[in-house]
Amino acid sequence: MTGRRIVLLGIGHTNADFVRRWIDHPLPDVELVCVSKFDQATYSGMLPGTLGGQFRPDQMQIDLRRLVDDAGGRLITDNVVAMDATAKELQLDGGDRLRYDVLSIGVGSIPAGCENYTDVSGFVPIKPMQTFLSRLHQALDLDRAARTPSIAIVGGGVASVEIAFCLDQWLRLRSSQSSAQLQIFCADQHVASGMSCQSVKRLEALLANRGISVVPNARVTDVQTGKVVVNDENSFDAGIVVWATGAAPPHVIRSLGLPTDSRGFIATQKTLQSTGDPAVFGVGDCGTVVDSPHPKAGVYAVRQSPVLWHNIRAFLGGHTLKEFRPQSDFLKLLNTGDGKALLEYHRWTIHFRWCLWLKNRIDRSFIREFQR
Repeated sequence: MTGRRIVLLGIGHTNADFVRRWIDHPLPDVELVCVSKFDQATYSGMLPGTLGGQFRPDQMQIDLRRLVDDAGGRLITDNVVAMDATAKELQLDGGDRLRYDVLSIGVGSIPAGCENYTDVSGFVPIKPMQTFLSRLHQALDLDRAARTPSIAIVGGGVASVEIAFCLDQWLRLRSSQSSAQLQIFCADQHVASGMSCQSVKRLEALLANRGISVVPNARVTDVQTGKVVVNDENSFDAGIVVWATGAAPPHVIRSLGLPTDSRGFIATQKTLQSTGDPAVFGVGDCGTVVDSPHPKAGVYAVRQSPVLWHNIRAFLGGHTLKEFRPQSDFLKLLNTGDGKALLEYHRWTIHFRWCLWLKNRIDRSFIREFQR
């Protein structure tokens, strides 16, 4: 093929939206190629609700093969092991080389420290999300013999709290494990860092009412079969360890040879272009806008979508690119696994059933765009 080629490496929220837009507005004589480890993508906003039994697993999944086919593109399920920026080529694990004219990298993140304990029985990192539920259910089935299963959720962020609420909801539906002990191990004094004091206070009260304990100032420094070690000295029983720590860069980023920030994420300009190569974009969790960094959260990946859509096309056409300007605040909706959600917006913190209705409406509206 003699035309130009756009390659999307990783089909997270931002890159998936690029594919969706391409269906109706492709560029002439430009090939779209997508590279992903999986042929499905999981919408993170619906993962806790699916865990709690509120959705079917297929309702949170995006069929990437169908999406890419509808866009007239090509999906390659493989890993990238190296990049040659001079030749503008990606080296695939299967041995093939993939040329690109413009490359958008959206490979997400992994839970920090998860690779240290992959051989430990009962260890379940939250990513990759495509396999999280099956891995968790397998661990629960293996641990069913325990009279009172002990489950540690490592990480005190919003994602961990949602997982705790919805896992508790699911366990209550399974009479054999309704007495499971859930503990959140939080490296900080309080859970849900980044939320208001009022929201944190409400969440901690809800957790206590559900019998989910929080161990504060507890940095997990080791995981062994049947237990976690905190702060290098105290150990706690844990037949299952759900690892939901903060974001760390996946290994593939190291193999690309691009400039990174101090944490190892792809360093980008405000246009989302790599600081070292204008033909490469870094989006979602895997990129850091060095002049205006923002938290690694899905809402920012979604907000980057229209900027990436404009900028790739502008780059190929030699036009002016736009800058991504992250918002300072946004609506937060946290599924509490009891038919309600906690809503935080500016100074408001409320916890009602209609908040979950709103969250589900937003989530279903988002995923529907990719499942048509």
